[in-house]
Amino acid sequence: MARKTVYRGKSLAAKSDKDPLAPKGRSKHWFGQKGMDGFHHRSWMKNQGLPHHLFDGRPVIGICNTWSELTPCNAHFRVLAERVKRGIYEAGGFPVEFPVTSLGETLMRPTTMMFRNLVSMDVEESIRANPIDGVVLLVGCDKTTPALIMGAASCNLPTLVLSGGPMLNGRYGDETIGSGTHVWKFVERQKAGTMTFDQMTEAEACMSRSVGHCMTMGTASTMASMVESLGLGLPSNAAIPAADSRRNVLAHMVGRRIVEMVDEDLRMSKILTRKAFENAIRVNGAIGGSTNAVVHLLAIAGRMGVKVSLDDWDRFGQDVPCLVNLMPSGKYLMEDFFYAGGLPVVMKELAENGLLHKSAKTVNGKSQWANIKDATCYNRDVIHTFKKPFKENGGIAVLRGNLSPSGAVLKPSAATAGLMQHKGRAVVFEDIDDYKARVDDPKLDIDENSIMVLKNCGPKGYPGFSEVGNMALPAKLLKKGVTDMVRISDARMSGTAYGTVVLHVAPEAAAGGPLALVREGDMIELDVKGRRLHLDVSDEELAARKTEWQPLESPARGYAKLHEDHVMQADTGCDLDFLVGKSGAEIPRESH
Repeated sequence: MARKTVYRGKSLAAKSDKDPLAPKGRSKHWFGQKGMDGFHHRSWMKNQGLPHHLFDGRPVIGICNTWSELTPCNAHFRVLAERVKRGIYEAGGFPVEFPVTSLGETLMRPTTMMFRNLVSMDVEESIRANPIDGVVLLVGCDKTTPALIMGAASCNLPTLVLSGGPMLNGRYGDETIGSGTHVWKFVERQKAGTMTFDQMTEAEACMSRSVGHCMTMGTASTMASMVESLGLGLPSNAAIPAADSRRNVLAHMVGRRIVEMVDEDLRMSKILTRKAFENAIRVNGAIGGSTNAVVHLLAIAGRMGVKVSLDDWDRFGQDVPCLVNLMPSGKYLMEDFFYAGGLPVVMKELAENGLLHKSAKTVNGKSQWANIKDATCYNRDVIHTFKKPFKENGGIAVLRGNLSPSGAVLKPSAATAGLMQHKGRAVVFEDIDDYKARVDDPKLDIDENSIMVLKNCGPKGYPGFSEVGNMALPAKLLKKGVTDMVRISDARMSGTAYGTVVLHVAPEAAAGGPLALVREGDMIELDVKGRRLHLDVSDEELAARKTEWQPLESPARGYAKLHEDHVMQADTGCDLDFLVGKSGAEIPRESH
């Protein structure tokens, strides 16, 4: 049979599941040759002290590592990688660790979301270009999880995801503090004059006191939960603390299992089915998960060619109650979640109440139900039952109307019940710089009934779709005791944040969406139950305003220019348009 080669620059069709070259035995096309090319490939690998028997046709497992000292959440991944290697060797595989760009949520500017798709390209090309039969993805910090899954999905090899685990609970004085969530609270206290700068400085180390990612149900913990609910990670992947020795045990078992997955030809397309995504959407509602999961799962589904829409988030998530009492929606943290039984308990509650596809396949070769049926809850104040949930409204509310014709999202479990139906006067900030310059001005014409509107912070506008949607309230209102207001933007917000915040308004302002046309004093109606977001301005007036609208001037170059020209809108996952759909992992032509 003639072997197809990769023609660079041409989109490749997804390979048949019966293709004899992919993925099993893929590495033999590098290491199994007897001529010059085989000599070349093996000889250079041997300068690392590798014995000849490793090139005998055993599965070559790539360990895709996002370790970086600039990504504090992932700074312990060297240890995890070594544990994965032990498992791979033990199972008769050949581990090869390789780096990809790491996305540090806490340091990178303008936002890691700007680079999620770039990293996915890094992962995809690294896997396809090298002698890899199966992949372990080491993920943790927010965007490292979706970026690596998207890249691996494009190649569709046997893939197992290992999350790095959450930090231990934070503790400041007699107060349990959660990463991110308490940052917003402390800033509000300082602005209100109830917390000093020195006290905030002391709280920094109290919040981040061990290795690992955010220990709230922020985006990192949410995406680790999505990994488990999609079936891409082993049971208990989501909640074991990073500092717990059982995280290292899990890493070892991941190494063993990925070798078996290659032997079984259990690739991503057999796991990431429509049923898997429906499960994940419902789990996200039950855990009070981050709104960021919406854009990430839409993008992952797009890479796999599975039809998942923004409306599916409402269809499958709106009737799911929030079962987990974790910050930012509740009071506990991921360490407590693990001790209470973790994600398997939540999934068991959903399954027993008809809201989980029990037959969905997972990376350990078992069904979801087989993995969770014996789960036990040890603390019902942390994980509530389906019949007595923590909050009735879980899931993600998808809002539509003349202000968001392509949709916007809101997280009910983190919102104020009294603001879920609200009409108010718009106080408009044209961009984030305008907001920062004016929000604390005592002369700002704003009260607690106003609706704060922020423009030009979407995928194109920020650039990169930053987490600035949970705008801090004006200092003068905080001093009056106001704790929440309706806020609307085309931005995202951190999964650790809270409030009645409408996000991901699509189309965004920078793309000429209706949000760009909102003016100071316009009346806006929010009706979460009715799934409606309406600007009380006539179609004729909006059309007239549109004739006056001018797009922003862009100085973008390089990747930023590529991103600006090709990024899709929030309602479709913000992937680059030319990356949608998997390409497979055909064997490229030789390099010499």
